[in-house]
Amino acid sequence: MKRVFLWSLGCLLLNACKTSAPDLDVDRQLNYCLAQAAKTLDQVTDSTRMPRSIDRDQKNWRRVGYRDWTSGFWPGILWYAYDYSNAVKWKAAAERFSAALFPLVDSAAIDHDIGFQLYCSAGNAYRLTKKNTYKQVLLRGADSLAALFNPKVGTLLSWPRVVPGVDWPLRHNTIMDNMINLELLFWAAKNGGAKYLYDMAVRHALTTMKNQFRPDYTSYHVVVYDTATGQKVKAITHQGYSNSSMWARGQAWAIYGYTMVYRETKDPRFLDFAQKVTDVYLQKLPGDLIPYWDFDDPAVPNAPRDASAAAIVASALLELSTLVPGEEKAALYREKAVDMLKELSAATYQSGPANNAFLRHSTGHKPNGGEVDASIIYADYYYIEALLRLQHLRKDQNKIEQ
Repeated sequence: MKRVFLWSLGCLLLNACKTSAPDLDVDRQLNYCLAQAAKTLDQVTDSTRMPRSIDRDQKNWRRVGYRDWTSGFWPGILWYAYDYSNAVKWKAAAERFSAALFPLVDSAAIDHDIGFQLYCSAGNAYRLTKKNTYKQVLLRGADSLAALFNPKVGTLLSWPRVVPGVDWPLRHNTIMDNMINLELLFWAAKNGGAKYLYDMAVRHALTTMKNQFRPDYTSYHVVVYDTATGQKVKAITHQGYSNSSMWARGQAWAIYGYTMVYRETKDPRFLDFAQKVTDVYLQKLPGDLIPYWDFDDPAVPNAPRDASAAAIVASALLELSTLVPGEEKAALYREKAVDMLKELSAATYQSGPANNAFLRHSTGHKPNGGEVDASIIYADYYYIEALLRLQHLRKDQNKIEQ
């Protein structure tokens, strides 16, 4: 998960000649996030139980243990709160909740999500504190993630367990979410880890690019490979409407993931692909820019929305706007990102007094009825990340104009 302060100043100077209209008060929205997070912090006192979601019309967080794939997002939010405010209380809370995830590196990774779990928590922690404890946790986590790589296939295994349609253990499966977890491998290769971690991440991205997209650049959720030969067996969409539909969050992961891979590699193939998967998403969005949970659900326009996908894409677009050549495309991506954040910051999507989350109307796993039209922790994480990225872009623009 790209952090706003890691962007090179050169990219910002090149592409930030224009900014979107200043009618989104970023500081106001960030302070709203801190106020909501403070209410959650008062409620969630056990650092071994992380907030995950709040069902529609409920007020209290459903909490999960450190092995849940979403466990790193709450510590990450706390680190972002500290990053924005520099307040000691946020740092202390972030350290406490991050430490609860350290046991993840004491056993083999149970799936690819160790990247989400550790990079959002210990990754933000190391960036802000430079403490060696966090660095070592990240390096060990990267090694655990790398153990899931199948060199014959060319990707990391996502689900080493029984999931409908993936034919485990006879087949090797890779899901689109895994693109985000590659950032842990890239980071480790630059910070004392084995150099092959970089090559592994690049190969995973290339293999996914080849096998996990349709000709129109919409994505499948899952590709199943023959474990022995590495050949593609089938592509399915486990959490979307159908195998031929565009599941919103899956496409969001692709947009975010390939933007990050280009930033790490500077390989123009990845920049071109990031734009292709972005542009098809933008073309299919409804007028308010918040996607339905699946673009092809026949219930549209009465289908549930997914604010989490909107938050992920808004954050990704702000970074992508600093990477694309040509101001016209950069300005388009920035404008779309800001418009998405404006919509998410309006009363329709903000939780406000309804509960302690930042946002409402996210969709987790609709086919199995899980977390539909709910508040979900990763929506909040990418929302605050996007706001921080926009704040940094605007500050850098002000430096240019002075």
